[in-house]
Amino acid sequence: MFLILGINMIDGIYLLLGTNLGDKKMQLSLAKTAISEQIGEIRQESSIYETAAWGKTDQPSFLNQVVEICSDLDPVKMLEVINTIEQKMGRLRQEKWGERLIDIDILYYKNQICNEPDLQIPHPGIPNRRFTLVPLVELAPNFKHPVLNKTNTELLHACEDDLEVAVV
Repeated sequence: MFLILGINMIDGIYLLLGTNLGDKKMQLSLAKTAISEQIGEIRQESSIYETAAWGKTDQPSFLNQVVEICSDLDPVKMLEVINTIEQKMGRLRQEKWGERLIDIDILYYKNQICNEPDLQIPHPGIPNRRFTLVPLVELAPNFKHPVLNKTNTELLHACEDDLEVAVV
């Protein structure tokens, strides 16, 4: 079920890229190339940030980056393509929050809300994760979360996650 809120239709689609295995910068680069070729134009890229692992902490640190894209794909089809990209890049889903060559999450899809069994938009982890909010604020500080009705900046200030998020 999709719901479009408000009359200010935001064009931005925001994806979070994350990796903590192999040549991390190369993994991010390969993911962005695949996104550009298979999903849509990348309009903006945040800085790349390094963060200790979140959720399952006994693993290497992560590099994370947020990209804003433009795409004609609907959210469900976009998720299918993202899953294919992750699989082709060697992603194995063995344990929740485990190590990964690449992880691509849909954070926001314009102002849409989606509550499907395999897809929640906005991503439910946004308000609780500094590694997501810091790069989001870099690209879209005033974008309002369509459920919480708070800007990314407001969400970052209220975030209780204390992991350091450092520009690489």
